[in-house]
Amino acid sequence: MSAAPRRKPAPKKKKRKTRKYRLQPWWIAAFLGLVLLVQLGISLAPYLKYRRNLEHGAAVPAGYRHFVVDISHYNPREVVWDSLRVMLRPGGITARHLHEAKEVYPPSHVVMKATEGEKSRDAHFAQWWEQAGEAGISRGAYHFYRTSKDPLRQAANYIRTVQLTHRDLAPVLDIETTHSGLDREKLNRDLLVWLQEIEKHYGRRPIVYTGDSFAQDWLLPEIKEHYPLWIARYNTQPPRCKGWKYWQFTDGAVIYGIKGLVDLSVICEK
Repeated sequence: MSAAPRRKPAPKKKKRKTRKYRLQPWWIAAFLGLVLLVQLGISLAPYLKYRRNLEHGAAVPAGYRHFVVDISHYNPREVVWDSLRVMLRPGGITARHLHEAKEVYPPSHVVMKATEGEKSRDAHFAQWWEQAGEAGISRGAYHFYRTSKDPLRQAANYIRTVQLTHRDLAPVLDIETTHSGLDREKLNRDLLVWLQEIEKHYGRRPIVYTGDSFAQDWLLPEIKEHYPLWIARYNTQPPRCKGWKYWQFTDGAVIYGIKGLVDLSVICEK
């Protein structure tokens, strides 16, 4: 008998070589670069939005050409007082540059924050008040009212800080917020204490600045019908509150002489 044929041994399976990925230095650099770009984008977003607003300006309500500029320590300290101008592009949009302007107007008044509560004073006020006076600009000073503080002490804070001349705007009371638990009658009684104390000292009836909705919801006729009203309503339509004298229509205007965005109001000449 012949011998059985030998079976060839099965070929050995080759082991797959596992690739080992080593962390490359350029991967780390790329990742860190991406993180930095994201963080840069986040940090620049408010600035870029600010720049866009700066370029755009604000639309002035049709038919009004007497302006009040409102500034506080939130604005840059450097103001070119003898060059303050409200400049309008075609279409009534506030302009940044002189070459864009179709119309140019000096502001009727520049109003600045003077005091807040019982003790606080605006950091820019003393310098601005003196500089505006030297430039011959009609000035105005406002007090930011704190409903949780004593009205007589708040009036005293304003009186210690602000000295008015005959050409300056009457004192301005800024009331925008209330503290928890305050009722309407108590608010108006306290506001009248401040207003009457200020009127007695300066011999001039103060102006009451507030928001359109706040005036309707909180202020009683004893205030709305006896004091000039300065109403903030950021809208193309005039305030709903009747009898207003001043209308702050934007906080995003640009004017020549002050860097950045400013609050701008128009005056009702009726």
